[in-house]
Amino acid sequence: MADDNKKADKSHPHHGHRERLRKRFLLEGLDGFEDHQALELALFTALPRRDTNVIAHALLKRFGSFAAVLDADPGDLASVEGMGQGAAAFLSLIPALTRRYLHDKATHDKARLDQPEAAAKILVPMMAGRTEEVFYVLCLDTQNRLLFPALISEGTVKQTAVHPRQVVEEVVRHRAASVILSHNHPSGAAKPSKDDISLTARLHRVLEGIEVRLLDHVIVAGESSYSFAQNGMLPRADGLRRL
Repeated sequence: MADDNKKADKSHPHHGHRERLRKRFLLEGLDGFEDHQALELALFTALPRRDTNVIAHALLKRFGSFAAVLDADPGDLASVEGMGQGAAAFLSLIPALTRRYLHDKATHDKARLDQPEAAAKILVPMMAGRTEEVFYVLCLDTQNRLLFPALISEGTVKQTAVHPRQVVEEVVRHRAASVILSHNHPSGAAKPSKDDISLTARLHRVLEGIEVRLLDHVIVAGESSYSFAQNGMLPRADGLRRL
């Protein structure tokens, strides 16, 4: 099968262009590529017999940006001339694989999250491209090193259901000494709502009951983030906010 694909690729009228683009990527990485070139490269495998340059330009024209292409609904991607369902599924897989990679890397690197900036550095990429709200609990050891980023809930753009029982189960499972809560605002600002403040206080009480410290609650919106700890918004032991 691999030999057949190789033969088919060499007979393609744009074979030379594809090989040059691949070699350039292997030598230089992706940073110097234009958006349409990065899409071309991604589509080489999914569309071995088509002119991916034309398709890449059509995708950018239809959706407006590189990120918007990867975030688009697979059905909408498939409707672009030359794409089809297979190529659409392949592009839709890229953001999901990226988040999976970052999730796994953060877990195995055991980053020390003793500053809000360190937590945001992990959380912003992990939530990139999500159109629905998600809620994470970062389980930490006694040295504030990441044990596991537990995905508690995935919801709609408007709301996410977070049950304290689920949070406790993850904390106990990973033997966390402390935790950082985090969720995203897909279409809003990185500022806490009344519900966010109420949920933080509720989870703080639950975690306090099992002797686990709540270090922070980080809200992510695009590239921006908001730290409850940094802004004096974490509940105190008496249930009052620090102002």
